Amino acid sequence: MKLLLLLALVGLAQGFQTRVPLKRMKSLRQRLQEQGLLESYLEQHPYNLAAKYFPGIAVEPLENYMDDEYFGTISIGTPPQEFTVVFDTGSSNLWVPSVFCSSPACRNHNRFNPAESSTFLSTNDTLFIAYGTGSMTGVLGYDTVNVAGINVRNQIFGLAETEPGDFFYYTPFDGILGLAFPSIASSGATPVFDNMMMENLVDRSLFSVYLSRDTQGGSFVLFGAIDPYYTTQGISWIPLSAETYWQITMESVSITGAPVACSSGCQAIVDTGTTLLAVPVQALQTLLSRLGASSSGEISCEAVRNLPDLIFHIHGREFPVPPRAYVLRSDGYCTLGFQGMDVPTEEGELWILGDVFIREYYVIFDRENNKVGLSRL
Repeated sequence: MKLLLLLALVGLAQGFQTRVPLKRMKSLRQRLQEQGLLESYLEQHPYNLAAKYFPGIAVEPLENYMDDEYFGTISIGTPPQEFTVVFDTGSSNLWVPSVFCSSPACRNHNRFNPAESSTFLSTNDTLFIAYGTGSMTGVLGYDTVNVAGINVRNQIFGLAETEPGDFFYYTPFDGILGLAFPSIASSGATPVFDNMMMENLVDRSLFSVYLSRDTQGGSFVLFGAIDPYYTTQGISWIPLSAETYWQITMESVSITGAPVACSSGCQAIVDTGTTLLAVPVQALQTLLSRLGASSSGEISCEAVRNLPDLIFHIHGREFPVPPRAYVLRSDGYCTLGFQGMDVPTEEGELWILGDVFIREYYVIFDRENNKVGLSRL
């Protein structure tokens, strides 16, 4: 059964600011577990989380696609055709399935039909994006993209013609809207938010993200503004170390005052498109051991109450992530929300601060000053 999100689009009363509500749903992992299909599915669909972050390659893998949970709705074309997308700060392209695609994953999702849009402009340019489990191919076109009332005219986007394998078939989202920098956009496509800025469609050259905990509602992406309701604890501003992904420098990671990882400094990417904390393999082994988890990350649910905070030291400040955030509970089982990933960079090892981290903070992505702002919730 096709999963569609029916989300009301709520705008702010003043200025060029717009809020996209995000709905949190059961993850693909949870749905497959309930059907007894998880183990066989994982055997048939191994993937490489690190593939997304290799430099010089047009890569946008759905890392942690089993756990993606937050989705919002946009529309493309005139009259509008609706699509459910992941708002992904770890990639830069917008793409959705098209009627030219006959892959099972496309047939099971909303597909864009350019013949039904009076504002569509075609191109001869092609799009190829590699995934950890395969690749997608398609063509590029231009049309009006509506994001919560903001009409971005002549926005370039990908019309998927092939989506390999069947893992897309099970996902509750149709496509991806990338919010990273133009420098990593496949085929040189201008990202949606860059066009919002260039066309003066937002008050400020920034957007902010709030992801609710547990099953609470209210998650959103806010374009062009900072909601003061979520910044009562103040904002810590962190300069970017690269204008590709939303990449920052960390000094260390500690537990109960003692460094356990990244002791010589490392890089981190704040990525809404990754659900877990992606950790260098050696650091992961250390964390599992220190926290009393098995090699697969399983831990006694009774032991969770005694676990310490995980402290991220960034730009001279401490950013704690408590066990309620990094322990995942499902059907009476508890696992740590970490995943191993080795991606060497010139600046050192790389961590991915996914939704496990982001849920503890209101995050501001500031393009005007090339900074990330974190406010404790």
